[in-house]
Amino acid sequence: MNSGVSGPARLHRLLLKVSGEALSRPGQLGLDSDGIGSIAGQIRSVVEQGVEVALVLGGGNLIRGATLARAGVNRGTADHMGMLATAVNCLALQDALERLGLETRAMSAVPMNSFMEPYVRRRADRHLVRGRVVLLACGTGNPYCTTDTAAALRATELSADALFKATKVDGVYTADPNKDPNATRLDRLTFRQAIDQGLEVMDLTAFTMCMTNSMPILVFDMFQPGNLQRAVKGDPIGTWVLPE
Repeated sequence: MNSGVSGPARLHRLLLKVSGEALSRPGQLGLDSDGIGSIAGQIRSVVEQGVEVALVLGGGNLIRGATLARAGVNRGTADHMGMLATAVNCLALQDALERLGLETRAMSAVPMNSFMEPYVRRRADRHLVRGRVVLLACGTGNPYCTTDTAAALRATELSADALFKATKVDGVYTADPNKDPNATRLDRLTFRQAIDQGLEVMDLTAFTMCMTNSMPILVFDMFQPGNLQRAVKGDPIGTWVLPE
């Protein structure tokens, strides 16, 4: 694959982080079968190119642990509820992927053997090598850790070539484009530039983990049809955050 303007020269394995909101209709809670089907179709398109794909899903379309905690729910309990929401989303997307003919494995950081395998790094690696899409549920399995952090951790330990963060915006901007009409999208920046300019790419723990382990991050809009496939091909999609 070509590197385009900024990304790694070749993507053999990627970790795709998808927010829970991507699985629901805009402004609503729950699951949207059309949206889930669209995501599944984009994933199939890159698997057919020979790319190994692991996914970390958020759960914000069903439950937000931080919101529950602010409402008075014990933070640990609230985060465990959020982990269960990610498992529901993994099962929904797994079903959509398998209906498209892909082989998948759902793996959980929290034991729930009736529904999915326990997450074991070496087993996940073997699934990926065999062409299976691996869906990773329940974050890191620990409260007080976001799914961004889980994505950074899994991308690192599974030796992904890059972490793709699918969002509803088309990259990283110099300022909030909804508030500043002069905000401009950046095609490429280094981790140090992101820190120096105060740009929010991921939560700080996740960002620091990627920086420490030289894990490239692509922030892009996955909800434009075909963007995932174009990004994997090396087209100038979104914003790359790269090591020095």
